[in-house]
Amino acid sequence: MMVVKITLRQSANCGGKGPLGWRAGSCGLLGSGGAPSPAPSASPTATRWLSRVTSVSAQQPPRQVQGLSERSRLPPRTLHDALSDARWPCLDPRPPVTPVRSAPQPQLDPEPEGDSDDSTALGTLEFTLLFDTDNSTLHCTAHRAKGLKPPASGSMDTFVKANLLPGASKASQLRTRTVRGTRGPVWEETLTYHGFTLQDARRKTLRLCVCEDPWLRRRRRAPPLGELRVPLRKLVPNRARSFDVCLERRRLTKRPKSLDTARGMSLYEQEVEAELASEERGRVLLSLCYSSQRGGLLVGVLRCAHLAPMDSNGYSDPFVRLFLHPNTGRKSKYKTSVRKKTLNPEFNEEFFYAGPREELAQKTLLVSVWDYDLGTADDFIGGVQLSSRAGGERQQHWRECLGHSDRRLELWHPLDGAPLQLSD
Repeated sequence: MMVVKITLRQSANCGGKGPLGWRAGSCGLLGSGGAPSPAPSASPTATRWLSRVTSVSAQQPPRQVQGLSERSRLPPRTLHDALSDARWPCLDPRPPVTPVRSAPQPQLDPEPEGDSDDSTALGTLEFTLLFDTDNSTLHCTAHRAKGLKPPASGSMDTFVKANLLPGASKASQLRTRTVRGTRGPVWEETLTYHGFTLQDARRKTLRLCVCEDPWLRRRRRAPPLGELRVPLRKLVPNRARSFDVCLERRRLTKRPKSLDTARGMSLYEQEVEAELASEERGRVLLSLCYSSQRGGLLVGVLRCAHLAPMDSNGYSDPFVRLFLHPNTGRKSKYKTSVRKKTLNPEFNEEFFYAGPREELAQKTLLVSVWDYDLGTADDFIGGVQLSSRAGGERQQHWRECLGHSDRRLELWHPLDGAPLQLSD
């Protein structure tokens, strides 16, 4: 380190009459170990000028370098150094100190949504199930999906599709609205299955699929992005249960019976035999009420659920026929209106059969569901008989209705696939 030493000597020729009474002396270079010569005595005017320069230099704020001031990091400054800084800045022996900046840290790429594990690579689905026994309904609320794996096309337009197994595919198929362009769609939509009974809860499974909407992409239907199955026997009646389950790939074959299913609900359990699904024809919700004011029986056909498809498009055009046997009056046969292209029709129509309760108790009410076909014979879907000679809930429903006046009773009845047989 080199130090420039400037000395000021009082001029004898000037006799102290100069502007400062000082003149520049010899300039010498001293090494870092050299000691400066003591400053000579100065005139009062020079002293005031030097004190002003020193105060101005001291008032300048020091530059901060990594939390420490520049003044605390450098050797002490002498009066000669302060003067040379003020009069000749270019002669500052110390190189300027620049703040030390840390090297920029590389930005880490954000982790992709979803885990990298194979079991969660397709994402997860959050939903809630509620089995309402009072209204015989099953409510499935699809909340959201997380970390869905996008297809090769890029953006995602997804919806949730639900099916009850075993059963006709379109008879129990419900779906949510489509949410566009996100890997974490939020639906917050409830799908409701009517006519869901305790027997259904014991033997049925709910399948939920996260699908990409083919209509928005103008292409053929793509396989589901992921699906899962929930055995409904795990539900507690009238108590909501929430799930957050990993989606799995679609499997087209049944699991072997020897394969252990103890890992949980995300693994497929054994499928119910195909013949059980083919025997299911659907069910009908009937209301019975004996009206004391009108003196007869009021039969209400409210709705049907999970009907078997009879048309080539996978649906039916259902309607319901009523017949009170034996026929003792002019009005013993009724028919509801036709509901087009549906497997879960809602009718809400009511019919009246006149007669005392004792006489009606000896009769049989036949309820049959048909598929309307234009120009050809209608297809029989299923039927049910209500009488005092029937068994189970059919007999109980009939007797309770006729045993109490002005009391409306509603009950779901499964349909029989065999044609109704009556004896005279």
